[in-house]
Amino acid sequence: MALAASALKIGPIEVDPPVVLAPMAGVTNPAFRRLCRDFGPGLYVTEMVSSRALVEGNAKTRDMMRPDPGAPVHSVQLSGVDPRVVGEAVRIAIGEMGAQHVDLNMGCPVPKVTRLGGGAALPVHRVLFRDLVRAAVRAAGTVPVTVKMRKGVDDDTLTYLEAGLTAESEGVAAVALHARTAEQLYSGRADWHAIAALKEAVTTVPVLGNGDVWHAGDAVRMAAETGCDGVVVGRGCLGRPWLFRDLADAFAGAEPQPPPPLLGEVVEVMRRHVRLLVELRGAELLGVRDFRKHVGWYLTGYPAGPERRRLMAQASSLAELDGLLAELDPAAVLPRDVWNLPRGHLHGPRPVTLPERWRETADDPTPPEGADVESSGG
Repeated sequence: MALAASALKIGPIEVDPPVVLAPMAGVTNPAFRRLCRDFGPGLYVTEMVSSRALVEGNAKTRDMMRPDPGAPVHSVQLSGVDPRVVGEAVRIAIGEMGAQHVDLNMGCPVPKVTRLGGGAALPVHRVLFRDLVRAAVRAAGTVPVTVKMRKGVDDDTLTYLEAGLTAESEGVAAVALHARTAEQLYSGRADWHAIAALKEAVTTVPVLGNGDVWHAGDAVRMAAETGCDGVVVGRGCLGRPWLFRDLADAFAGAEPQPPPPLLGEVVEVMRRHVRLLVELRGAELLGVRDFRKHVGWYLTGYPAGPERRRLMAQASSLAELDGLLAELDPAAVLPRDVWNLPRGHLHGPRPVTLPERWRETADDPTPPEGADVESSGG
């Protein structure tokens, strides 16, 4: 299936192809964003940043907010539960850190967040959700604000349609839906029918779909089946930053699923990635350690051997890692039956813990006490 897609418009920002990198804690740092951006254009968003940490001047948070050199758009994602704090964080992000796009994370399913009423639990409190979005949009002025959310807490408490309509009425520039509930976490199939339903309900701003985009053909199919205006790519690009090249080609009408690269090409990308991390961290050991979690994702399905994989995941220097990579067969291909194996988290389903009487007090506008994440990145 080939599809020549229109550019995505988020306020004054044109995203062509209509592809957005989903923030992933500990993964989508400036090194990874640069690597992906070098393969293909799109909108590359920072890791999730805590609004409270930003307002309180946390040094790590401010560092995470710095613009990527060479990036055409400085896009940041904020989390928060207090409209006053989120509004101030938006002003800092734009006024001091130069943000040109602000995304609000309303879909985090992490138990330590939902049990306090934050993340994916927050849209249940519809008035608070409205107040928070309103504060962000007003603080942003002409800078576009978007909202990313899940379907809801569970199948009994679905919030995405009401939340999407509220966000639209409060002036957001787009809404994005990860088509799973918080209870699902990352298990099962994403419900693309929900993306189509949101697109049908929200008519004046773009709707973006997220969930189960493992290769470029999935993105094209999601757009065709749901009518969504763009796709948000998360776990599908882990160990596959060249997915953004494939997406650009597919949305331009080319083959939606070209063969994966030979192992030798993968190795060269791995070498570049780890060196970007060393540069980012300012120390070889820190960069190599940071890269360890990526080893399994890059080599998924390739004939690399369990012992060599283990040694790479324990490497402490570039020389050690380079030596192990040199042992791999550069001509090895990825077998067809493992082209689209899932990457990253596969946890779930798991019951969602909410504050006492959270569902029964849905119209309470009071920010949940203690739900603000004080550190950034997840």
